[in-house]
Amino acid sequence: MYDSTCKFIAEMYSPDFATWLLGEPITLTKLSPTELSLEPIHADALILLQSDEVVLHIEFQTQPDENMPFRMADYRLRVYRRFPNKRMYQVVIYLDKTTSEKVYQTTFDIENLRHEFSVIRLWEQPPEIFLRTTGLLPFAVLGATNNKVGILQKTAAAVEKIAEQRTQSQNLRIDRKTRMWNRTTFLC
Repeated sequence: MYDSTCKFIAEMYSPDFATWLLGEPITLTKLSPTELSLEPIHADALILLQSDEVVLHIEFQTQPDENMPFRMADYRLRVYRRFPNKRMYQVVIYLDKTTSEKVYQTTFDIENLRHEFSVIRLWEQPPEIFLRTTGLLPFAVLGATNNKVGILQKTAAAVEKIAEQRTQSQNLRIDRKTRMWNRTTFLC
């Protein structure tokens, strides 16, 4: 459920993600993982978005993955092979709080090769970051707060203020899914 919802949000609101992650409101289009394939990519929550100048690679993860550093290096080399002149920003977004050290890994190191990528642990982010932007609203409740119910209420209020009816109904569906995602989080 996380994978398809996060992919939908990132693709639907790519300018919001670009502003948050790249610091600029770039319009991005979807880049199919098959365009990078030498062999199949097993893309679960892999999101590749591109503009003329940049490729934004987002990985949503619920659990730590010991192979994540290698996967990030592999995707970077595949993108470089296809688009050698585009800069690339890669980020792993961890959704569920964990004490695993793996969520702090930001490099892949082997002899004569070092690759770096970014990591965002949502539980360390202030929810206000997500409450400011329509496309990021569903992630607010995953932020650093002791008052999940209050953040859900603020999210619902922000959705109610969205003028465009279609956008509002999509966000309400996402908000309902987010509430289901977090039911176990704030009941525990």
